[in-house]
Amino acid sequence: VLRAEGLRVVLVNSNPATIMTDPEFADATYVEPITPEFVEKVIDKERPDALLATLGGQTALNTAMALAERGVLEKYGVELIGASIEAIERGENRESFKRIVEELGGEVARSVICNAADQPAGTPKQELERIALERAMAGAEELGYPVVIRPSFTMGGSGSGVCERDEDFDRMVEWALDQSPTNQILVEQSVIGW
Repeated sequence: VLRAEGLRVVLVNSNPATIMTDPEFADATYVEPITPEFVEKVIDKERPDALLATLGGQTALNTAMALAERGVLEKYGVELIGASIEAIERGENRESFKRIVEELGGEVARSVICNAADQPAGTPKQELERIALERAMAGAEELGYPVVIRPSFTMGGSGSGVCERDEDFDRMVEWALDQSPTNQILVEQSVIGW
């Protein structure tokens, strides 16, 4: 569609088997990992006007966020199109998304945001994870089992799971914290069977 409109398209795709690597889809195709480091090299070489990350799934969204945070998009004058950084942030930050739904009058399951973002810079990662785990345990105690554990800044349920008992809780929280690039999770009341 973009090429049909006369736009030059540069495609970065980590999967060589996909149809999107077909030459009719792009003027230049890079079959490489979708990482901030590599995409910055492509931007430096190709000098695009815009980046459309919404067609590349979670990996592309995370890469776009990282490029924006590192100042790469601004450095090369690349506009993010399809979704703004603010829209991606609001959609992927569990706390922000919950607040938006509530402000619009929607109902959400009771939940507790758990992280250690309030700790001083330089706090060891292990200590941050311990604090987040303690907060998650308090949240599960408040909500009662079963609970759903959801990492922030992942889509498609990656890292999420239903925890029905204490014995599985620590392992599931640690996994979810590892999946979240911000070490933030949501412990949510389960509505299974509701």
